[in-house]
Amino acid sequence: MTKRFDKRSIQHRSNPINREIDIDRDLRSYMIRVYMYMACGMGLTGLVAFYTASSPAMMVTIFTSPLKWVVMLAPIGMVFFLSSRIGVLSFSSAQILFWIYAGLMGLSLSTIFLVFTGESIARLFFITASIFAVMSLYGYSTRKDLSEMGSFLMMGVLGLVIASLVNLFFQSSAMQMIISSIGVLVFTGLTAYDVQQIKESYFESDTADISGKKAILGALQLYLDFINLFISLLQLSNDRR
Repeated sequence: MTKRFDKRSIQHRSNPINREIDIDRDLRSYMIRVYMYMACGMGLTGLVAFYTASSPAMMVTIFTSPLKWVVMLAPIGMVFFLSSRIGVLSFSSAQILFWIYAGLMGLSLSTIFLVFTGESIARLFFITASIFAVMSLYGYSTRKDLSEMGSFLMMGVLGLVIASLVNLFFQSSAMQMIISSIGVLVFTGLTAYDVQQIKESYFESDTADISGKKAILGALQLYLDFINLFISLLQLSNDRR
């Protein structure tokens, strides 16, 4: 009885069709894990942002003291640290850093509740989620290689960063509108590109630790795409307080 069971098992694994089904199922599980991390990070960011904005004492403490620079700059530093050190960090350390990053982003984004109406924030969040979902599906399902588009979009991100820094001095509303409009296009495209890259980075032979860290890094990439797309759309909105 045992021999017959083993033979069937071997035949199942050696069958190319069954093998492809197993890989596809494992890949879907991996992608769901990436999206779950991203969604939980977004949820944590939203809760921290809303709670902070609801507390005048916290807003005064953070944004009228040197703490504001920590809140503004620490998330940027953590993105570079996580991206560059993900190979040597343990899975648990990568997880902790991701949650800390999401919380700090919540502190940083709390000011949007003071600038924009709650209705406009909710509406643009769902618009962002819709765009993100469509582009994620495209990036996952398309057979077209998006590498060339990704290189072009990364140059666009660099251009946006430089233009935003320049506009800190000029404070031009027209230039800000242009930056935000380009930002919407860039991060919409990057969503599809990053999903394809995350999908292609999956290997069935990865250990649980490596697979977990890859999922964290993938969630961070998609989180950044979503947040930047959301902020770009907000900046184009006229529904301000």
